[in-house]
Amino acid sequence: MTDVGFIGLGNMGMPMAGRLFDAGHRVRCYDTSAVALERAAARGLVPCTDVFSAVQDADVVISMLPSGRDVLAVFGERVDGAKLPLRDGCVVIDSSTIDVNSCAAFHRSMSARNLLSLDAPVSGGVEGAAAGTLTFMVGGSQAALDAALPLLGAMGKKIVHAGEACAGQVAKICNNMIAGISMIAVSEALTLAQRLGLDARKLFEISAASSGQCWALTSYAPVPGLVPTAPSNRAYQGGFASELMLKDLRLAEQAAIGSGTPTPLGAAAAALYDIHCKTGKGRLDFSSIVQMLNDSERR
Repeated sequence: MTDVGFIGLGNMGMPMAGRLFDAGHRVRCYDTSAVALERAAARGLVPCTDVFSAVQDADVVISMLPSGRDVLAVFGERVDGAKLPLRDGCVVIDSSTIDVNSCAAFHRSMSARNLLSLDAPVSGGVEGAAAGTLTFMVGGSQAALDAALPLLGAMGKKIVHAGEACAGQVAKICNNMIAGISMIAVSEALTLAQRLGLDARKLFEISAASSGQCWALTSYAPVPGLVPTAPSNRAYQGGFASELMLKDLRLAEQAAIGSGTPTPLGAAAAALYDIHCKTGKGRLDFSSIVQMLNDSERR
């Protein structure tokens, strides 16, 4: 049994922590939400009233937080000068999706304390977190990964060592830029086909076996009735929220600007998802971007 400190019990963090508990680990956890802590206690986790208690003497500390600012507020140089009581030999895993600069600062802070650290953002959504089938994109040393592998394996089905520190974050934002751009392309093509009198299923059958084949079409089609398991068949509930896709596209855009890399389609995708979210659809799955195209017909 490993003693785990888990920080952040949101939509992803709670089921991930629950998977660790189910695997036989002792999980002490912290969140700023009292409701989340109550749910954690009901799930069998050990809720703590502060982050210090959650990580005290933990073998492994895992965080799943909203932003780089939140990660550095926990693991970086604190204004009050206090340091988290992380014991020697502790492995620190940040599974948040954050900007690359904050990720680098996180690793530097842990390295300064001679602690092993990993950035390990995930793909698979809330359903994958609950089922323990997440994909982890991992950045950090091989030694850190070897120490963390049993824990990651309890929460995920596929663990990919992307490279050294920050490689996991880079992989995550680049992957989601592909997904965001592809979803818009598929949505535009299906909408155009339907307005020109072509049945969406016919285009689906053709493109699925042709050069238009891609994950956004064949595994996650934005039009209902094409892929039974896609969120489009559930009124775009569940899945990966549009506001989260917008967050990741903005992170990719920020990284692109910082590295001098031209990503015009990534920037355009971010702008379109921004418009979509401002119509009040940020909580819907990101495939609901097709609704923005359909709505334009009625304007």
